[in-house]
Amino acid sequence: MHVFNRTICLRTTAALASMSSLALLSGCGLLSGSGSEADQTIKVGTVSEPSTLDPAASWDGSWELFRNVFQTLLSFPTGSSTPQPDAAESCKFKDSDSRTYQCTLRKGLVFSNGDKIDAAAVKYSIDRIVKINVKAGPKGLLTSLDRVTADDERTVTFHLNKSDATFPFVLGAPAMSLVDPRDYPANALRDDGGLTGSGPYTLESFHAGDRAELKKNTHYAGFAQLKNDAVSIRYFKDSGDMVESLKKKQIDVTYRGLTADEVVDVQNEKSAGKPLQLVETVGTEIRFLVFNPKDPLAANPAVRRAVAQLVDRDALVAKVYKGAAEPLYSMVPRGVAGHTVSFFDTFGAPSVPKAKAILRRAGITEPVPLTLWYTTDRYGSSTALEFAEIKRQLEASGLFKVTLESRPWKSYTQGMQAGEYPVFGRGWFPDFPDPDNFIAPFVGKENAVGTPYEPKEITDQLIPQTREVSDRGAVSKKFERAQDVLSDDVRLLPLWQGKLYVAASDEIAGGERAIDPQTVMCMWELHRKTSW
Repeated sequence: MHVFNRTICLRTTAALASMSSLALLSGCGLLSGSGSEADQTIKVGTVSEPSTLDPAASWDGSWELFRNVFQTLLSFPTGSSTPQPDAAESCKFKDSDSRTYQCTLRKGLVFSNGDKIDAAAVKYSIDRIVKINVKAGPKGLLTSLDRVTADDERTVTFHLNKSDATFPFVLGAPAMSLVDPRDYPANALRDDGGLTGSGPYTLESFHAGDRAELKKNTHYAGFAQLKNDAVSIRYFKDSGDMVESLKKKQIDVTYRGLTADEVVDVQNEKSAGKPLQLVETVGTEIRFLVFNPKDPLAANPAVRRAVAQLVDRDALVAKVYKGAAEPLYSMVPRGVAGHTVSFFDTFGAPSVPKAKAILRRAGITEPVPLTLWYTTDRYGSSTALEFAEIKRQLEASGLFKVTLESRPWKSYTQGMQAGEYPVFGRGWFPDFPDPDNFIAPFVGKENAVGTPYEPKEITDQLIPQTREVSDRGAVSKKFERAQDVLSDDVRLLPLWQGKLYVAASDEIAGGERAIDPQTVMCMWELHRKTSW
C-alpha cells in the first residue's frame, strides 16, 4: 500500500464513497440556482481514509473512494440487490452453466482525461489485478476467472474455470474499477499518486491524512445522475473531532466511525433544537476476530474454542455500543439470506466452567498468554473500548492473560498480510449482497484476511455447488452448513453486526438514496435543500 504525503493536483478522477442515510425534506430537493461554488460543495467527514488509490491493491475501505471516481461494468443502483449495467450497456451469461459471461460496453465511453474506454481497456484492468496479485488483495474475488478476451471494440468476454453465478456481483465490486492502460502499469501498482478513472467525479487535489477535493466529471457517462457539482472529503483521525466539526458547520455530513456516545450526543443536540439530523439504517457491516495459524497458541483448537466459549457478545454490545450494534453468532449477518446462529448453537451462553473444561482436556492448566491486535483508526474510537472489554472478559475467567496491541490502519494491514498478529480484529463491509460474500472471501490459500484457511468442505464442495445456482434463494441450506463448519473450526469468531448512523446538517438532502447494497455512499445523491 502507498502512503501519499503530499498534495496532488490531478487531471483524473476520484471521490470517497461513504455510507449515509439522511431524510429528504418534502417539497425540497433541487440545487439552488444561486450561491457560490463553495456554498454548493458538499463537505463530508469520515474516519476512513483510503489506503491506496489503485484499485488493484484494494480489498478494503478504499472502495468508499473508488465507487465515486471509477466505473465498473456493473453496479448496484439504489434499491437494486442484483447488479445492473454501468459502463456496460448490457451483460449476460452466454451458456446454461454460468461459465461464459459477456458484456457490451456503452458507446463513446472515455476516461476523465479523454482517453477511450474499449474492451481492451476492460481486459487490461482485470488482467492487471491478477498479474499484480497484491497479498490479501482483490485477486481473491477472481478465483473463478480463467481469462478475459476483448472480442471487438465494445465486446468483452469472461471465460470462467468453473460455474460461478456470483461473477456478475464480482464485476460490480469497486475493486473491478476500469483504469486507463496508459496510466497504470500492467505488472505493478501505480506509484505516482495519480488516479485516472471514468466515474461521476474527478479528483482535483488530495492531501493524505487531511482531505480530497472532488469535482463533477464532465466526461462521465453512466447510470448516476449527479445532484451536486463538487464534494470535499475531510479525513479525521478521531470521530469526536469529526462530530465537533459537524456542530461547527465545518462539514455537512459525517460517516464511518461514530461511537455510541456520539450517536447519543447528536440525538441530544437535535432534541435541543440544533439544526442536525441523525438517521439509522440496518447494516450488514460485521466485526470478528481472526486466529492466525502461524501462532502456536492461536493454532490450538482448544484455545480458540475456549475464547469462543467466554466471549459475551451481549455485554460487549451493551457496554461499548449501547444499542448501535447487535450480537452476531455467524459470519453471515441478519438480513442476508442463509443467516444462522451457528456459534450460539455450538457454544451456547458464555461459560467459564465450559471454557476451563475445554482447556483442561487439551492439557492446558495455566493461564494462556494471548496477544490481541486491533486498528486504531479504521472503525472509529470505539474499537479500543471493544478490545478492552474483550480483554476484561477473558481475564475475568482466570484462563487467559491478554496483551492488547494496536496500529493505524495502513501499517495494521501490512502486519496482517505479513502474518504478524496471533489474534486480530477485522471488520467487513460486503462486496455484494449475497451470503457467498460473507464466507468465500475468508477461506482459501489467498483470502481477504491474509491468513490461509482451507476448510475443504467449504472450499471444495459448498462454495462450488452454490455458485452453480443462479437462483440464490435456493442455496440457503448449503450456506447454513458452511456456517456450521466455521463454528466448529473457530478460525473466525463473529462478534457483532452494526447499525449504520449518519449525522448531518438539516440542510442536506438525498441521503435516503445514497447507500447502495454494498453499503457504500453514492456521493452524487447528496445535495442542499432549497426553499420554494
